[in-house]
Amino acid sequence: MNIWVKVVGFTDVERHSLNTLFRLSVRRSPCYSLWTPEQPSQPHVALIDVDCYEAGLELASPTLNPHLKLICVGNDPPAQAWRTFSRPVDWHALVRALDSLFASLGEVDIDLDLGDSQDKVVPPGVRVALLAGFPVEQGLYLRARLALAGMTDVDDAPNGQSATSFLARRHYDLVIVSTALADVNPWSLVRSLEVLMAPPQSVIVASRAPTWATIEQADQLGCLGLLEIPFNPQQVASLLNRA
Repeated sequence: MNIWVKVVGFTDVERHSLNTLFRLSVRRSPCYSLWTPEQPSQPHVALIDVDCYEAGLELASPTLNPHLKLICVGNDPPAQAWRTFSRPVDWHALVRALDSLFASLGEVDIDLDLGDSQDKVVPPGVRVALLAGFPVEQGLYLRARLALAGMTDVDDAPNGQSATSFLARRHYDLVIVSTALADVNPWSLVRSLEVLMAPPQSVIVASRAPTWATIEQADQLGCLGLLEIPFNPQQVASLLNRA
């Protein structure tokens, strides 16, 4: 599995060391690569030089994924940093920190297939989502939006029975439920999430032409929010960034 690392700042010498680190990691698992905005997915981790001007802009940006693990180098690292290093950087220790987060990825198949999720091992730092009751076109759109939000491990349940089966197999950080579910009451499915041994961190409901009663019901059940169908890209992005 290739791990995308977003790099902010650093001197030319340090960048050379990082490029060497990335190049050598190709021979091992996991392997690390420099993330650029042209990549089809979001970075898995960010390496930030907090002594540079760009770091302040990055950390203050409203588009910064709050769930992204931050490895910070330099003086006065932010409180949300997952790991911190001082200069001169101990690159071997930095690699060990990355490995501690992603070493189990060699055992994981993270893709956009609709295959069986049973027995998948989810490594630290990887968040998992379940879509319940969406037709193919809507599901593909949500998958694309989830990938932009840093979630590429996504399962699709075409109906309520399938969703229940998925939920029995693994933990989900985010569950998005369509009120168009035909075989079960969608609100009953949402309620059932609360009694799971490991409930999802966030639940979102999607509805075509929602009413005030629908919005109130979602709020009473502790949902993060309600998406309108057809989807509004800004609304989708805003909710997923909070999930």
